[in-house]
Amino acid sequence: MTVSLSDLLGAPVYGPSGVASGRVREVAIAPQQDRSKVASLIVKTQHGRRLLPLSSVAGINGGIRAVTSAESWAAADSAEGLFLMERDLLDQQVIDVYGRKVVRVNDVDFVLDKREGENGAPAVLRVQSVDVGARGAVRRLLKGMAPKPALHALLQRIPPRSIPWNYVDLIEIDPARRVRLNISQQGLSTLHPADIADIVEDLAPNERRAVFQTLDEDIAAEALEEVEPKVKKAIVESLDSERAADIVEEMDPDAAADLLADLPEDRTEQILVQMQPEERQEVTELLEHKEESAAGRMTTEYLAVHVSSKVTDAIAAMRNFQGGVESLSTIYLVDSHGTLVGAVPLAKIVLAESVTPLLALTQEPLVSSHEGANEKEVAELFDKYNLLTLPVVDDHDKLTGVITSDDVISMLRAKL
Repeated sequence: MTVSLSDLLGAPVYGPSGVASGRVREVAIAPQQDRSKVASLIVKTQHGRRLLPLSSVAGINGGIRAVTSAESWAAADSAEGLFLMERDLLDQQVIDVYGRKVVRVNDVDFVLDKREGENGAPAVLRVQSVDVGARGAVRRLLKGMAPKPALHALLQRIPPRSIPWNYVDLIEIDPARRVRLNISQQGLSTLHPADIADIVEDLAPNERRAVFQTLDEDIAAEALEEVEPKVKKAIVESLDSERAADIVEEMDPDAAADLLADLPEDRTEQILVQMQPEERQEVTELLEHKEESAAGRMTTEYLAVHVSSKVTDAIAAMRNFQGGVESLSTIYLVDSHGTLVGAVPLAKIVLAESVTPLLALTQEPLVSSHEGANEKEVAELFDKYNLLTLPVVDDHDKLTGVITSDDVISMLRAKL
């Protein structure tokens, strides 16, 4: 049996004697205990609003049948620790994790887990789905205005549009309440960073902040890199310096430097101070370069081994590499001074014997870019040689960084 939130709200509540005790004003769940199970009903009685535990409800068909009297129900003076379905969910925006979008809730559907009166067991209501279509809106609009049979017939003609409750991520902008209710973005964190970025861009500023306060730092960093520049800047400025630093530390150094370069100088300093020394140094060095230059576009997370290394050495280095996977398409060879000597495609390493010298696998010609090269020159090199990565060198041919294809794509998109 299923029942909607709009049907429950206003439903009469009968006590053990069958006499009406009041009407339902709210349906509450306790997310920190069970995210889907209804914990209690808030009932308006002649003695004020009372909290009727679901464990004291024997049935809900034709009204709510309680097995205890209203005098024994606790006063509902505070909703501390409770998520109220009408107040906190109805007409609110939620994240549809399955559909990867933001939707507005028109109604909520519950399912009765146990048959009423079965073995004397109390009723158990669980949230089944949220209605985000016209059916829920019409049901609420015409409730009490049209005869039930006519309304039922009309609703059957409207295609359902609902989202299973386990695919719904709630948005709570109050940090303290979010912690108390154990509301997280677990579903959202399973999506691709680009999908998270699209969802975040559809939210209001305070909702974006709430999402980035909740996501794990590494997921937040990946998603932030995909967000539009203006929105990205606004998100970081809305976060406290410590939280912003935690996220920026997980970003690719070049992306982190580009982001901080767009912020006011004092805000950039506040975030840098909160960062770990190693990450702070990497980003600070990149900030010294012009953003429109090769050095301004490069990342310092790349894999380089000594020119005398063999395939087995490259494999060992890859296993210990903590940078982005997009930087692993090419392994670079350098001498004892850090001078760029060669580049070996990952595909050649996979196919070669473990004792094969890497120098024997280098690709020709060795293409590189000077730190001061402009963006047009970088794009032309990627296009001409079909590159996945481009090494960047200084005046002495010392390898200082690598530009990846996704950096070039981002660069070109920004110019559209």
